[in-house]
Amino acid sequence: MRTPSIPVKFDPAKLRESLDGRWGEVRDRVRGVLENEPLPTGDGLDTESHRAHTFEQLRRLAGSEIVRIGFPVEYGGSGDRGGSVVAMEMLAGNLSLMVKAGVQWGLFGGAVTALGTERHHEEYLRSIMDLSEPGCFAMTETGHGSDVQQLGTTAVYDPATAEFVVHTPDESARKDYIGNAARDGRTAAVFAQLHTPTSDGETENHGVHALLVPIRDGAGNPLPGVSISDCGRKAGLNGVDNGRISFDRVRVPREALLNRYGDVAEDGTYSSPIEGVNKRFFTMLGTLITGRVSVAGTAGAATKLALEIALRYGDTRRQFTNPRTGAETPVLDYLAHQRKLLPALATSFALHFAQEELVATLHDLRQASPEDDPEGRAQRELESRAAGLKAVTTWHATRTIQDCREACGGSGYLAENQLAGLKADTDVFTTFEGDNTVLLQLVAKGLLTGYRESFDELGTLGMARYVADQFVGTVIERTAARSLIQRLVDASPGRDDEDALFDRGWQLRLFEDRERHVLDGVARRLRRAGSGDADPFEVFNDAQDHVLRAARVHVDRVVLEAFVAGIERCTDPAAAEMLERLCDLYVLSDIEADRGWFLEHERISPRRAKAITEAVNALCKGLRPHAVELVSAFGMPRQWLSAPIATGEQPGTG
Repeated sequence: MRTPSIPVKFDPAKLRESLDGRWGEVRDRVRGVLENEPLPTGDGLDTESHRAHTFEQLRRLAGSEIVRIGFPVEYGGSGDRGGSVVAMEMLAGNLSLMVKAGVQWGLFGGAVTALGTERHHEEYLRSIMDLSEPGCFAMTETGHGSDVQQLGTTAVYDPATAEFVVHTPDESARKDYIGNAARDGRTAAVFAQLHTPTSDGETENHGVHALLVPIRDGAGNPLPGVSISDCGRKAGLNGVDNGRISFDRVRVPREALLNRYGDVAEDGTYSSPIEGVNKRFFTMLGTLITGRVSVAGTAGAATKLALEIALRYGDTRRQFTNPRTGAETPVLDYLAHQRKLLPALATSFALHFAQEELVATLHDLRQASPEDDPEGRAQRELESRAAGLKAVTTWHATRTIQDCREACGGSGYLAENQLAGLKADTDVFTTFEGDNTVLLQLVAKGLLTGYRESFDELGTLGMARYVADQFVGTVIERTAARSLIQRLVDASPGRDDEDALFDRGWQLRLFEDRERHVLDGVARRLRRAGSGDADPFEVFNDAQDHVLRAARVHVDRVVLEAFVAGIERCTDPAAAEMLERLCDLYVLSDIEADRGWFLEHERISPRRAKAITEAVNALCKGLRPHAVELVSAFGMPRQWLSAPIATGEQPGTG
């Protein structure tokens, strides 16, 4: 087995140019803003001081161009949806600020933009951008987290007064964990079951809609009928004022309804351009996908920062004498240390390119006309991709930041060295904007339904019922640089070829083959839900581990294809060659981690499994001299790198 050569030298600036990609100009603008606007974290402050500190930083950020990037041009924005996601990602060194900004301008502002009409845009968008209208995104409830379609809050229209009556019927319907609610929010975008009166004196439920509901007066006191409580101190993100909100028959005018997809006339007549409660629900939810995409991007950026800290420290921290030279050895020279960090670095590169492709798809779909996607297939594929990448990227962040902390010993446990804060602040990313396990089930559903034209239900039972009703086979559909991927796969050597390990076509084909096999297996298991007296829910529940694996290996294949496409776009030969070796490390470390499956299903031989481990070791050794340059190529804003063990301001210990 011959390990491909790694460039002796490469230009990190050229690699950064490739990584910055389509929104490189936005990334440079944000770097410029952050060079001139110190925004230190509030670590070490008590809860109230941290919240006040973060809100003051939010005010300062509101005066910059960063917040306006994604808003419509006619209201003072740039209309660049993709750019707005990238800009938020660049705030990853101060995660309380990033989340607070995401709530105000991404979730609250995004709901008004996407679900409202001109009257709402005219009244609210400018004040949302300049922070004179601090807001909340009140969707999650105590008893209804991931199951948004079953929210308990109600908004019943009263034609006698032309008002909606917003009400929390029981504790399970209380809005919970709402950012900006406990301290700063003045208005909430409240998601509720919308009811209108019928001729027989009853009401008809039109499903979940959003309304703008004032929750505080100018002095900051809760308005009549609005009860607000504080979630209290959390494991991290304590600059964000998460709270709980309940409504006791709070009345808001008819115009408070964000009515792009459903409206109520003064006499109580309901109308919508979309037929069907379920289709309308998924259409509305699909417009709010930017938040989920942003979480993935920010988790990826926080991971890059942790890796930069750990790799810089590992490059300089010395431990134990080399008997040949008599000098102490940098800990990054040890294979065990390299294996802890360098495959994770390669995965971060892979996820970076997958995120870049996801943002581009999000942006382009926003710019497209409805006629370009009449059946909504592209939108559903985007939602599935966003769900899968969010899950995989946030789990990667949680695992890698912990590994970085351990790699820095006792120094990594010190608050000043940032890793403890990054670990605490990103931990919740695996459950907000969608619990990761639920999101992977959503991915699997999209794979197993054969691209059915409409999605009836999102829950476990709905998926089981669907598979029992109709299953038309699994589909492997390429996602990036399709013609390039096909050429590589077609030209790939046989699986027993000595040089196959480093052949990109062989790697792609192996990932495709794994996905197809796992999907076929789970489809056969679920198909039994439609036979005899089998309980569809039990059949699905018994196969849930298989379902989640199908989703995960699908995302792995999508990420690899995005990495291959990213390498193809790189115009600098040395930088491209470095990316090639990082891609090898990403692929081979993934195969090594899953070698039990590959061996069990005879996709690789025991001899090849050993060769893969040898190749991972060789790649780690070859990439080690370039580790610091590679992570610096991500171009994280320099004010975020404050850890003394990474900046050289004091010697590391531990």
